[in-house]
Amino acid sequence: MNITALLDEKSIFIPLEASDKLSCIKAMIEGLDAAGCISDKAAYLDTVLKREETGSTGIGFSVAIPHGKSGGVKRAGLGFAKLASPLDWQSLDGSPVSAVIMIAVPEEAAGNEHLQILIAISRKLIDEDFRNKLLAVQNSQELFGLLETI
Repeated sequence: MNITALLDEKSIFIPLEASDKLSCIKAMIEGLDAAGCISDKAAYLDTVLKREETGSTGIGFSVAIPHGKSGGVKRAGLGFAKLASPLDWQSLDGSPVSAVIMIAVPEEAAGNEHLQILIAISRKLIDEDFRNKLLAVQNSQELFGLLETI
């Protein structure tokens, strides 16, 4: 799977100033919209927030992966934010989040594309070295280089 093909400079925020989880999610949706992935920001936001209600996407290790499959998405895309200050995300391990990877997939996407993307990223996040490198990226070029290893 070519994860970097889903990423655009406009959906990368290094660093992202956000006061809370909602402001982070909204800023990332703006980036995905600017990258041409979103057709209806409100519909996609609603999908992401409904997913958050079912259980935190803060997977632990200072990383969150908010995601959604929505009619408000016109093409699959990824957003990335390295937060200027860690945020409470009600993470599974109780730790604040410093890096956020957002996955947007169209409702009509064949199969479970969002699950394939989520699984590919999650498998890599198990690797402590990869996580440390992700949390340390300083610019989009470093991020692209790291994600090419997925």
